[in-house]
This record gives sequence, C-alpha cells and structure tokens, in this order.
Amino acid sequence: MELLDKIRKYESMHIVFWLIKDSCWMLELKWLGAFMMVPTILIAVYIIYKTIGTLDLYINTAILFWIMANSFWMMMEFFNDNEYRYFASIPFGVGFIFVGIFYYKTLRKKLVKA
Repeated sequence: MELLDKIRKYESMHIVFWLIKDSCWMLELKWLGAFMMVPTILIAVYIIYKTIGTLDLYINTAILFWIMANSFWMMMEFFNDNEYRYFASIPFGVGFIFVGIFYYKTLRKKLVKA
C-alpha cells in the first residue's frame, strides 16, 4: 500500500496530461497535442519503473501501450492524412496482452492463497 501512495500523485498528474493530449486531439491543436505526448508517455514509463516487482507493472505497461497507440493514431490524423492509423492496432494488441497477463497472474495468486 505504501508504493500505491507514493505513485498516486504521479498517476493523477498522468491523467491530467493524458486529458490535455486528448483534448488537443479533439480540438485539432496539432503541435500542442504532439508536445503533450512527451510528458504523458514519460510519466507512464516512470510509473512502470516504480511498479517493477508488483502485479501493477502489467496493467501500467498496458496503459503505456494504450497511450502509445493513441498517440500514434493522433499523429497519423494530424500529420499523415490518417493513412497508417491502422498500425496503432499493434500497440493496442500488445496492451491487451499485458491486461491478460495481469488478470492471469492476479487470478493465479488468488487461487494459490485459497
């Protein structure tokens, strides 16, 4: 629980940056949206670093891949006529794999305790 308290402020800051990035996407503020990718991704990486050795690592890694896919899609819409947006499905898929690993390990941990 101590770890959760330590990263809570980073998770909250992360959500703010993520919302700003997606709001820029919606409002078509291209350069600000592109700029906001950087702190959003860096904070996600920092949260992953802080959760190494815990089950939360897997769900936080899934979030990172989701943000990367989302950011790639945004950049394709902004600067590439959306031609390659379907490649965003790759990091989305990797994110689903990490979600699956998270739930598999969580379930396995609960079954071992029972």
